[in-house]
Amino acid sequence: MSLTPCRRPDLYDPANTFSATGLETLPRRQQDVLRATVRHYVDTVEPVGSGTLVRRFGLPASPATVRSAMGALELRGLLTQPHTSAGRIPSQQGYRIYVDQLLPEPGSAARQLERELAGVSLQWAALDDLMLHLARRLAALTGLLSLITRPQRPRPLLQAIRLVASSDRLLVFLVQGSALTTSLNLRLPSGAEQELPILERWTNDRLRQQGGEISWERLPEELRRSGAVLRQALEHHEHLHSADLDGVVAAGLGGLLGQPEFSRTSSLLPLVQLVEHQPEQVLGPSLDPAAPTDSIWIGREHPHQALAACSVVQAAYASADGSCGHVALVGPMRMAYATARSAVRSVATILQRLLS
Repeated sequence: MSLTPCRRPDLYDPANTFSATGLETLPRRQQDVLRATVRHYVDTVEPVGSGTLVRRFGLPASPATVRSAMGALELRGLLTQPHTSAGRIPSQQGYRIYVDQLLPEPGSAARQLERELAGVSLQWAALDDLMLHLARRLAALTGLLSLITRPQRPRPLLQAIRLVASSDRLLVFLVQGSALTTSLNLRLPSGAEQELPILERWTNDRLRQQGGEISWERLPEELRRSGAVLRQALEHHEHLHSADLDGVVAAGLGGLLGQPEFSRTSSLLPLVQLVEHQPEQVLGPSLDPAAPTDSIWIGREHPHQALAACSVVQAAYASADGSCGHVALVGPMRMAYATARSAVRSVATILQRLLS
C-alpha cells in the first residue's frame, strides 16, 4: 500500500462518531463528568464511581447527582460499565467527544518537548538519524509507539490503461497524467488476444468509477485468463514503487508491552505484525495540508482491523519540494490525547522547519 500525501478522509462521519449530535445537547454537568471520567481512567485504568469523581475532582455536586449524570452519559453511549455493579469507563464515542470538544491544554511534558526541539538543527549526519532521534524522544515522552515516515512525493492516480498485443507479448501502457505514462511488457496468454479490447474497456470503466482503483473480484469470467496476467503485473508494479516506504522509523514498541490493554501477547500480536511488515498502514489515510494538520483515529474509526483497540494520533509535515511525511503515536484508546497531539505537532513542525 502506498502513501498518497496528503489527502484527508472525513473523520467525523455521523455513522461512527458522536460529533454529528453536537456538544450543545450535552449539559454542562455531563461535560464535567465525562471529562473527569476520562482523566481518572487514563490515570488509573480502573472503572470509577460517582463518589470517587466527587472526591478526586471536587465536582460541585452530590454523588447522587453525579451518578445520575453518569447514567445519562451511559444512555448516550459515552460511558460503559464493564461489569455489573462496577464503575464506568469511557466508550469509543466518549473518547471522541472528549477529543473533539473537551480536550485540555497539554501538560508540562509536552511543553518541555517543544522547548527541547526548538534547539534542534541539521547537525545530524542524515535525515534517518534525525528521524530516529525524534521517534525515540516521542516514545520516551509518551510511553507510546512512535512512527515517522520519510517525506514522499504524491503518487499520481492511475487514470487509464491501454493494452496492445504484439506477437506473443502484451504491451500495457499505464496513463497517470498528461505527461506521465509507464509501459509494461508481458507475455500474452495463448488465445487471449481477442479478450484485450473488452478487458481494456472493463478496467478503464473501473478506474473511472472507483477513483483509480480496480475491483478485480468483479472481473467477468470470460476475462479471467488475460485479466489474471494484467492483475499480477499491476500488483508487482505497485509493490516495486512502494519499496521507498522502507523509510519509516518506529520506536517504543516495547513500551506498549507495559500497557494493561496489551498485557496478553495475543492482543499485541496483530499490531506488532503490522508494524514489522506494513508500517505505513498504521497511519490513517494521508492528510490534506489545506485541512487541519493533525488527525486522531479512535478505535474502529481506523480502517485497519489490527488497530481496532488502539488510537492513532498523527500529523503531516512537508519538505521544500512539496513531499509529505507523517509523524504518529499509537497506543491504547486510554491515552493522554492532549500530550500526544501536542507532541506529534511539535515533531512535525520541527521537521518541516528543517526540511524547508
